[in-house]
Amino acid sequence: MKTKLKDMIKTAAEAAYRAGALESDDFAPVAIEEPKAGAHGDLATNFAMLNAATQKMAPRKIAEVVVSYLADPDGIIEKTEIAGPGFINFFLNPSAWHPILHEIHEQDGRYGACDMGDGQNIQVEFVSANPTGPLHVGHGRGAVVGDSVATILSFCGYSVFREYYINDSGKQIQTLGRSVYLRCLQSAGRDVTFPEDGYQGDYIWDIAKTLMDQAKEWLLGAGEDEAVAYCAKYASEKILGGIREDLALLGVGFDHWFSEQSLYDSGKVDAAIKQFQTKGLIYDSEAALWFRTQAFGDEKDRVVVRQNGQTTYFASDIAYHRDKFERGFDQIIDVWGADHHGYIPRISAAIKASGKNDDQFHVILTQLVNLLRGGIPATMSTRAGKFVTLREVIDEVGCDAVRFIFLTRHYESQLDFDLEVAKQKTNDNPVYYVQYVHARISSIFKKARTEKGIKEVSGDEASVGRLSEPEEIALIKHMARYPEVIRSAAQWMAPHRVAFYLMDLAAAFHAYYNKHWVLTSDPKLTDGRLYLILAVQKIIRNGLSLLGVSAPDTM
Repeated sequence: MKTKLKDMIKTAAEAAYRAGALESDDFAPVAIEEPKAGAHGDLATNFAMLNAATQKMAPRKIAEVVVSYLADPDGIIEKTEIAGPGFINFFLNPSAWHPILHEIHEQDGRYGACDMGDGQNIQVEFVSANPTGPLHVGHGRGAVVGDSVATILSFCGYSVFREYYINDSGKQIQTLGRSVYLRCLQSAGRDVTFPEDGYQGDYIWDIAKTLMDQAKEWLLGAGEDEAVAYCAKYASEKILGGIREDLALLGVGFDHWFSEQSLYDSGKVDAAIKQFQTKGLIYDSEAALWFRTQAFGDEKDRVVVRQNGQTTYFASDIAYHRDKFERGFDQIIDVWGADHHGYIPRISAAIKASGKNDDQFHVILTQLVNLLRGGIPATMSTRAGKFVTLREVIDEVGCDAVRFIFLTRHYESQLDFDLEVAKQKTNDNPVYYVQYVHARISSIFKKARTEKGIKEVSGDEASVGRLSEPEEIALIKHMARYPEVIRSAAQWMAPHRVAFYLMDLAAAFHAYYNKHWVLTSDPKLTDGRLYLILAVQKIIRNGLSLLGVSAPDTM
């Protein structure tokens, strides 16, 4: 509808110029907005104000001229109104909205899709939790955000590649191996001191017990370094397997699991360092190697190789992001926890030093999740030692509730996740509120088949033409916004916009359903209303699928 009005306004302005009523044919782009107040019409434009300077005319006069040349062969406009300094408000005939329904039914699962990505290759790297412990709810939020962003971008014409970066190298893996090894010794009755920086939690004991069952004699007889390395490899693989299972349970999958260790094994870390040394961007100072990140906007230069010859995490990060672009990605998106905010300038600096542009690298920072139970901070088993695991939350409330509720706030805001609310089958539970609409519409169609003998809906002009109630037009207008919502969700990488939209659509449906019968004594009116609510159901289904949430037929 907005596109049609834009074309009509542009055509009217061009006709006015040819007739000499406007002074210039250099027109600003036409913008159409939906007024916040219904009294100001269905749609409005500030076209007259935007073109006042080039036309050298008062905006209200421009508005009057444009309206006088406005052609409406399809009769979609009921009336126009010039308001304020020169806004043109459009009041549309109810029938003008009916073609939206046909568009929804014809496009079905592709309604709202677009080609704004034009096939650009985008890599979305998300979760990437160290394989040193089970996933917690913060990881879960990053997983849902990253997965939904990837799905929405793909729906909007981007070629998307999902990747998990496995931090399987460095100090944290050595600490994991030592933690497991010491628990093995303790289980054998050895008197050892467990370090404060060791990994806590029952899961370390569980891994140690399994290892002792499998290789007790070897572990107790082996040299410490060899035993720690063995424990590190076994434990990290075991934990990574659990991470894969948890993410699969959450409906999250990846095209590739990328090993940090592979960057060292392939020589890519050394190659990246040498390349930047040749360019003079990595220099030697105080027996260490430093990257000139300050020259590219960072607050200070960063160490890539320490005085002891060990590389820093920044060194492998440089090689990893260099590798991403070498694989042909036009843009890369990293989803990180909020505690990684300080890493953005240094990674950005390394990318710019590689000759890439700022707009080719994006970071999504996900804020903390506060777990509540009936409004009170939740207490659970915390088998991880210091946090509640993602698996515990999924097991208690289900995948759909976890995914949808994680997306009910912008990822830059902290989220209160109430476990009791997530389990309720009431309108207070946002995922239930939206899914119930899909199930309710399925129930209405089942009743139409069994009690009315209606096997299919025609949606012909006579039936759709009966849709004129204010709540019916409000529903159609709301559905007409869906493509714009999806586009903006892709543009701003903001999947919460889809969740917000679905909750608003659910509210509009409930308002309609509570006031009007769908199955009436009038066959044509019934057919039209079934056609209307089936369109609602399709959008609910499509929107939930973009968020990785199911659309049940019964609840």
